[in-house]
Amino acid sequence: MTETSSVGFDLFDVERLVLSEAVEPSLSSHDAEARDRVWEMAVRANPALFDGPVVACGGVEWVAPRVLRLSWVPVTYRHYALRRVPGATALGSLFVNVVQPSNGERVAVARMSPSTAAPGRWQLPGGSVEPPAAGAALDELSLAGHAARELAEEMGVDVAAEDLRLSAVTRGGNSSVGLTYIAPELPEEALREGFAAVAAAERARGREPELDELVLVSSSADLSGLPGPHADYLEPVLRRHFERR
Repeated sequence: MTETSSVGFDLFDVERLVLSEAVEPSLSSHDAEARDRVWEMAVRANPALFDGPVVACGGVEWVAPRVLRLSWVPVTYRHYALRRVPGATALGSLFVNVVQPSNGERVAVARMSPSTAAPGRWQLPGGSVEPPAAGAALDELSLAGHAARELAEEMGVDVAAEDLRLSAVTRGGNSSVGLTYIAPELPEEALREGFAAVAAAERARGREPELDELVLVSSSADLSGLPGPHADYLEPVLRRHFERR
């Protein structure tokens, strides 16, 4: 069920998720103060950072063949500053991403803008998961809904959550867990038009778009031609995708 495993990275072949909420681990006053200092320094360096609500991953475990239980914890982005506090333990982030096929044999890959938390990083469209509204559940459909919203906000592609298929779950650096979905295929022209429209709308509001370049790759080997950092999941996820076509 762990299809790909290497030092510090796992790719799980999953058919179904079971979600359970957990609580954020308590912190000593020393770690909390150190976390806040690190966060404040990060904000001074990049004022675009904000301490909004986000979902962290408390852990994953198999409960049946190809059925993975994922515990989630409501935190804020400040929590991840613990990664830079010696001796402190931070939960892994939980994020979604989307394999967007185009013209049969290619997949969209995009680069993060300089103003983001990961400037210049190549990745799939996607982002962090936000906690559900009061009284709402975080379940498989709502997670797919997060992926659909990221695709619309970053790529200008509108797709229903029900039309996204969970392809894999990854666990990489800092125990971060990613949920990879596959979207229906679209023509390249439609992808580029949507991407350009999102960028233009953001700049019209006086903001830089989150993604500043879009390329289509036809194999995981094509990633070697993209200069700069790559998300740790990018090559394994795309290699698996192209092998299964």
